[in-house]
Amino acid sequence: MYCSVGTFVSLLLILLTTESSMRADDAPKGEVTEYSFEASKIFPGTVRKYFVYVPKQYDPRVPACLYVNQDGVQYKAPEVFDALIHSKEMPITIGVFVTPGVVKATSDQTQPRFNRSFEYDGLGDSYARFLLEELLPDVETKRTTEGHVIKLSKAGNDRAIAGSSSGAICAFTAAWERPDAFQRVFSAVGTYVGLRGGHNYSPLIRKYEPKPIRIYLEDGSNDLNIYAGDWWMANQAMQRSLVFAGYEVAHHWGVGAHNNTQATEIFPDAMRWLWKDWPRPVQAGKGSPQLQEILIPTEDWTLVGDGYGFTEGPAVNPQGVVFYNDVPNGQTFQVDRDGHVTVFLSDSKRADGQAFGPDGKLYANARATEQILAWDTAGNSSVFAEGLNGNDLVVRHDGSVYATAPFTTPHDSKIWYVSPKGEKRIVDTGLPFANGICCSPDQSLLYVAESRGHWIYSYQIQADGSLTHKQKYFHLHVPDTAEDSGADGLRTDRDGRLWVATRLGLQVCDQAGRVNCIIPTPNGRISNLTFGGVNFDTIFATCGDRVYRRKVNVRGANGWEAPLKPTTARL
Repeated sequence: MYCSVGTFVSLLLILLTTESSMRADDAPKGEVTEYSFEASKIFPGTVRKYFVYVPKQYDPRVPACLYVNQDGVQYKAPEVFDALIHSKEMPITIGVFVTPGVVKATSDQTQPRFNRSFEYDGLGDSYARFLLEELLPDVETKRTTEGHVIKLSKAGNDRAIAGSSSGAICAFTAAWERPDAFQRVFSAVGTYVGLRGGHNYSPLIRKYEPKPIRIYLEDGSNDLNIYAGDWWMANQAMQRSLVFAGYEVAHHWGVGAHNNTQATEIFPDAMRWLWKDWPRPVQAGKGSPQLQEILIPTEDWTLVGDGYGFTEGPAVNPQGVVFYNDVPNGQTFQVDRDGHVTVFLSDSKRADGQAFGPDGKLYANARATEQILAWDTAGNSSVFAEGLNGNDLVVRHDGSVYATAPFTTPHDSKIWYVSPKGEKRIVDTGLPFANGICCSPDQSLLYVAESRGHWIYSYQIQADGSLTHKQKYFHLHVPDTAEDSGADGLRTDRDGRLWVATRLGLQVCDQAGRVNCIIPTPNGRISNLTFGGVNFDTIFATCGDRVYRRKVNVRGANGWEAPLKPTTARL
C-alpha cells in the first residue's frame, strides 16, 4: 500500500501516542502535594499555593531535574510525566506548579490585590529571583511521603519552565534573565504583547547575543486580538525572531483559542522535544549577521581583575596597554599585553574618565582636585586644565579635549572644550546628566551619552572647537526595571559603529543611530569600555568591582590617531 510521507508521519504519531498511553497505564504514579508560601520579600505581602510532583523513580541521593509551571497544575502534567519518565523520554523530574501571588484584603469590605499580571507580564528578573531565592529553597525543605528530602539540580540544562498566556511570557522571561537556571521553555498562547513590555521581546531577541535556551511555542489562529495586541501574530513574530537568531525552537500552530485545549493535546510531544538529547547541553544560537560580524565564536569574556571599589576610565595607549581606575580607592591600574595587572598610580586624585593624548600622556578627570591632569609614563602629573569637576573625556589627534561635567548643576550638565594650550570654555549645556563622550572615527562628530534618558547626542565639531547641529541621535533600549538606559562610556570602532555601556550591557549602534546588537557582560554591569591589545581588537570593560576583556572581530578607533573616514553608513 502506498502512502505519502505526510500520511506516514501522521500514522506514526498515532501509533506513538497510543504506545505512550499504554505505557502510561503501566507507569508508576508520582505523588502531588500541596503547600502554601507567604514569606516573599520580592513580592511582599503575597500568599500563594504551590504543588510539588515527585515521580516514583526519584532517588534522593541524586538531585532531580526540575519543571516549573505558572498558574498551578496544567496540561495533565503529572500524568504525562509519569508516562515519559517511565519510558525514559524525559529524565527524572520534580514538578513545581506555582500559583500567582495575592495580597489578601484587609477586610471583607475591601478587595485583595491580584499580582498575576505584575508578576507574570513584567520584564526583568524579579520573578526569576522569586523562584531561585525564595520559592525553590522552600521546596527543598519539604519531604516526600517516604520521608525523603527533595533535592533539585541547580544546572540550567536540567531545568524547564512553562506556562500559558501571561504564565508563558513569565516562563520565557525567567529563562531569558537567568539562562544559568532555566534553559528549556514551553510557551502556550504566550502573551508577547503590549501589556507590560512583552512586545519588545521580538526585536530584542534579534539584537541580543544569543543565550542557551530551547523553546517550544504553541498558539492558535483564534487567539486574542484586543487592545494590547494580536497574540497570534505576536507568537509568530517570536518564532521568527528566535529562528533568525539561531535558537533551538519548535512550534505548533493550530486554530485554537486563548485556552489550554491545544496545549494539553501537544504537551507530551513538547516535553519529548524539550528534553531530547538530555543531558547534552542546550546550545546558544549563532546570532544575527550583525553579531556574527563583530563577535568571534570561540572568544568569550574573561576576568582581568576583581575586588575593586568601582572601576571606570579604561584607556589605551599606542602600544595597546590598557589603564583603568578604581575611583573610590584613588588608584590607577595597567594591564600589559600579556594580561598582567599592576598598579600604575597609588594616588590618582580619584581619577574618573581618562584617555591618552597624541603626546603619549594619560589625561584624566581628577575628581579630588577638579582638574584635568596629564600623567607621563613615569607617573608624574602636570595640570592641563583647572576648575573642571569632570566625569569623562576624549582627547583628539590635535591635543584638544572635550569633557563632560554633570556634577556641578543639577539637571544642567556642561560640556567643556579645552584647547591644546589648556584654554577652556563651555560649548554646551542642558543635558540632565552628560556622561560618556567620544568622537566619530573621522573626528568630525562628537557623541555624548545622556545617562538619564535613552539617547546619545550627536554634535558636529567646528574648526574652533565649538559644537553645532546638536541632535538626539542614537536611540537606546531601556530595561523594564529602570527609567533610563544608564548610558555611560562610549567608544567607536574603525567601521563607524558606536559602542555604548548601558544597563543592558554593550549596545552597539550603526552610523545611522540604531542599535544593531546587545552584548551582556558576565556580571550584568558595565560602566565603560575601550579597545585594547596590540591590534586594538580586544574590549576591556569596567564592570563595577570587576574588569573583563573579550577579543572581537573589529578594531577600535583611537582619538590620538589621525582621523579615519569609515565606510559609508548603510541607511
